Amino acid sequence: MDTMDIVIAGGGPNGLMLACELSLAGVRPLVIERLPRRSDQPKANGIVGQVVRLLRGRGLAEAEAPMPAFMFGAMPLDLSGLDDNPLHGMGIRQPELEELFERRAAELGVEIRRGHELRGFTQDSEGVTLKLAGPDGPYELRARYLVGCDGAHSTVRKLAGIGFPGVHAADVVSRAAHVTVPGAVLRPERAEMEVPGVGTFGLYAWHRTERGAYAMLPAGAEVLTVSAMEWDADAPGDDVPMTVGELRESLARVLGAGLPLAAPAGPGPHMLRRLNGRDTRVADRYRAGRVFVAGDAAHVHSAMGAPGLNLGLQDAANLAWKLAAEVHGWAPPGLLDTYDAERRPAAERVAVHSQAQLALTAPGQGVTALREVFGELLNDPPARRRVAALLAGSDVAYPVPGPSHPLAGRFLPEVPAAAAARARPVLLDVTGGLRVRHGRVDVVPSDGPEAVLVRPDGYVAWAGTPDRTLDEALETWFAESLV
Repeated sequence: MDTMDIVIAGGGPNGLMLACELSLAGVRPLVIERLPRRSDQPKANGIVGQVVRLLRGRGLAEAEAPMPAFMFGAMPLDLSGLDDNPLHGMGIRQPELEELFERRAAELGVEIRRGHELRGFTQDSEGVTLKLAGPDGPYELRARYLVGCDGAHSTVRKLAGIGFPGVHAADVVSRAAHVTVPGAVLRPERAEMEVPGVGTFGLYAWHRTERGAYAMLPAGAEVLTVSAMEWDADAPGDDVPMTVGELRESLARVLGAGLPLAAPAGPGPHMLRRLNGRDTRVADRYRAGRVFVAGDAAHVHSAMGAPGLNLGLQDAANLAWKLAAEVHGWAPPGLLDTYDAERRPAAERVAVHSQAQLALTAPGQGVTALREVFGELLNDPPARRRVAALLAGSDVAYPVPGPSHPLAGRFLPEVPAAAAARARPVLLDVTGGLRVRHGRVDVVPSDGPEAVLVRPDGYVAWAGTPDRTLDEALETWFAESLV
């Protein structure tokens, strides 16, 4: 029976990100993906949040200015002129994102087995025995650790006995499709679309009416992604295929006006999707022995504010270097347990704000009044900054033992490029004389006011004036010490 260090179930963005991060840390994982080829189905259209800055450090995203505007609960969020705006974005469709990660994984020597499905596993004190089905039939594989990046209906999570508590909003129905709108005039510079004889409609964001909400986003030459969301509306069951006509009728109810939606020409693939209800769930633990969950296998929520990839990709970056430390044999006691302690509260934070945004988008006079008050608050710069941090995920600070410091436990994007690209821990040295014993941390000269110890995932493990507390932090996180 073949034995691997780490097997990742799921070859989507989170699984591929985890595989790349592990490879940078000197571990060769195996990715198991049940689909025979990379999915080309339209899903996300970009990444929003501080993980964009981490991806830039890895050479996977271009440097761009922070986003000058966004939205919260279908309300405009003006971020122009905001000091230290934390909200960064990366416009990329999910199929292209997966292709980007797969190319990087190939460069790093990651093995991806497509058309292989996890059917079961057992674990003991030494590892996990996986039962798999591939093109040539069933087989078994042994791994030291298994990570489930296999989506909201995760086989790994279910077989590991990890609970998935949360809430189901049964009254929400959302529909989305790629369509054309004959006769429409797009005005991207004004973020609007005019349909002669019908009206003018907003682009690029969710817009609320007293009957629901809609969003329209250009998706190619003459093609738009159009979404409509309704509350307490009748909808076919999941066994009934979605149609452009169904979306057309839903959008007419939301807008109070009919738009001449038509299916795009060409082979596609074209989005055509209906979601009955909205789940908000967070796994009750992210670890069960030698089995872990990450990404949608660990949390699901409304897509409002586009938090999913920001959350899942940071799960991967957080877990990778800790698993690699275990494989290499130097992980300090309790290091793997910090994955759950750090990432589950981050998911719970997203669960709260995504539900709040969905509630602010619902129809009704009471919600209209609430939006008026909330909109007044969003005119206040401190409130805008706080909401931007919430959406970016930068308001989450990890618990850090030792003396308190404003940077401790927070993400630090200003890491030297070479160390960031290699996913190495970094000690920013203001003294010019610091050395580490085992070489697990890169020591880089810094002209900053204080020394800073930064983990591979970009979070600060310690900051201050070098003293015994720095030695304690090096030992806590990297089983390392100063010379």
